[in-house]
Parts: sequence; structure tokens; C-alpha cells
Amino acid sequence: MEKFHRIFELHQIFSNRRTPISLKDLNEKLGCSESTTRRAVSFLRDSLNAPLSYDREHNGWSYNHQQNQQFDFPGLWFNPEELYALLVSYHLLSNLQPGFLSEQIAPLQTRMEQLLVQQNIQTPVLKDRIRILQIAARPNNIENFRKIAASVLRREQLKILYHGRERDSTIERQISPQRLVYYRSNWYLDAWCHLRNGLRIFSLDRLHAVAELGKKAKNISNKELNEKLASAYGIFSGEPEHKAILNFSAEAARWVADEQWHPQQTSKANRDGSYELTIPYNDPRELVMDILKYGPDVEVKAPRSLRKRVQERLQQAIEKY
Repeated sequence: MEKFHRIFELHQIFSNRRTPISLKDLNEKLGCSESTTRRAVSFLRDSLNAPLSYDREHNGWSYNHQQNQQFDFPGLWFNPEELYALLVSYHLLSNLQPGFLSEQIAPLQTRMEQLLVQQNIQTPVLKDRIRILQIAARPNNIENFRKIAASVLRREQLKILYHGRERDSTIERQISPQRLVYYRSNWYLDAWCHLRNGLRIFSLDRLHAVAELGKKAKNISNKELNEKLASAYGIFSGEPEHKAILNFSAEAARWVADEQWHPQQTSKANRDGSYELTIPYNDPRELVMDILKYGPDVEVKAPRSLRKRVQERLQQAIEKY
């Protein structure tokens, strides 16, 4: 074990205990000799000023936690697993939204890579080892994204110029951002629209201008957000008014049985190997698209309106051929 990692693990052992631990037990936990453990304890106490004390009665070492003060290493200290996790997290964020916080995080990434080098651990080339595929992702304006993310966290209002696809119109709105949502390779914003006096979902790629107003945002509870924006299937949710009952073939059941289409879904396996899935929904547009992906391996059992809509889309597709 490298010296850095050994010191860090020793610190973790003492931090997670309230009773002394013997030198013998420390040797076993660290997997090293008694002399190496003694040197590590001395370095932690004398060089890093850790509040280590020896208890003769219990023949062991422990941190002397006084006045509920928690000792921690000075500066940026992580073990290799934590450094890898941080680098992977940054790599993931960079791929989900290129350019977001790159200037702010780049120095930290460099520091993390230097720490790995100091520990004689190879810095992974993440782009070669972690592959992230985004399907049908739509580009976003990075400056708009930064303003929105900051306003969501600061709980402040925004003025936006939004172009809606359905009506093909652009309207200026004043909104109170509630939360950012990453869904199917694209970003959305749950917000209170002061123009419509209600909750709305905005696709970030449809924003043409974003201005920070510096006004306190109207706050909507997570419970209400989930009830009105996340309780039904798909991004076009609203409160669920229907339940779709879908029956998948035995072949499709191998995959569908392991998938979560919605947090409130229910399901059952049939004797013939088929699989029945029940999903709450309001707006059927996205649900219809997902049903059509399975072609002949799925049948809409209910409601009749959804079954008819899928039939119509299939018929329209047949007419193309």
C-alpha cells in the first residue's frame, strides 16, 4: 500500500471509532508491519497534527474528539477510489452538458490528476475508457444553461423568450425555476410560469433569450412538483387521468420485465410467458411512440382511446409502404 493511501486509511479508521484500537488490530486493518504502522501513526500525529492520543488502560490509539470538533486533513485529500469517482462524475457532466462549469472545474480536475500522480497511480484517459452515447440530443446555448442552473440553485426568477413547437410561436415569459430535468438525452426546466399562473415544462433548446431578474422565485414544494409534473408517464405528464394496460409477448418480456417505465407502474407475469404492464398517463404522445417501438410484440389492452390511437398510427405507417 502506498504511504498516502495508508495514512488516509488510518485517518478513516480513527474517524469512524470512538474507542481506542490496538496496534495489533491496526496492523491487520492496514495489512502492514508493526514498524510501518508506528511510523504512520507518528506521521499522522506529528506532521498532520491529528488529535491522536494513546490510552494505556485500553492499550490503544484513538482520536481525542474535544467539543465535537471533527479533525480532517488540510487541503484536498482523497483516496484513489474517491478521486476516480470525482473524475468520472466530471466526465459524465461534461458529456451531458458540454462546457458547463468547465472553467470552474478544470483547475480542480488538474489538482485531482496531480494527486493521483503523487500517489504513483496512473491517471485514466476517461474518454478512452468511458463511452457515453446520447441519442437524439438537442444542442443548448451554454450561457443560457449556466444562467438557468444558477437561478435554480439561487431560487431567483428569470425572463425568457420561449419558442413552443406545438403552436410554433415565440412568447416572452417570466418564470420561477424549480428544477432542471435531464430526460432522454435532453434538458428540461420545471418552472412556475407567471404568465399562465401555473407549472410548465420548458425544453431548454427552445429558449432564445434568458435574463436574470434578481427577484425571489415562487417556491413550489417537491410534493406538488411530483404530483403535477412527474406522476404520469413521459415528459408531457400532468396529473394522470388514465391507466394504460400493455401486454408484451414472451420474447419482449425478457427485456421489459427488467425495465422501469414509470415509478408507479404495476406488472404481472402471465402463464403463457407474456408480461402485462400497467402505467399511469395523461398525455399519450410519448407513450404511443414507445409502444410503437415494440411493433407486434405489444398489444394495448386498455383504454380503448389509447388502443385506437396506436391502431391509427400503425395504419398510417402501413399506408406509407
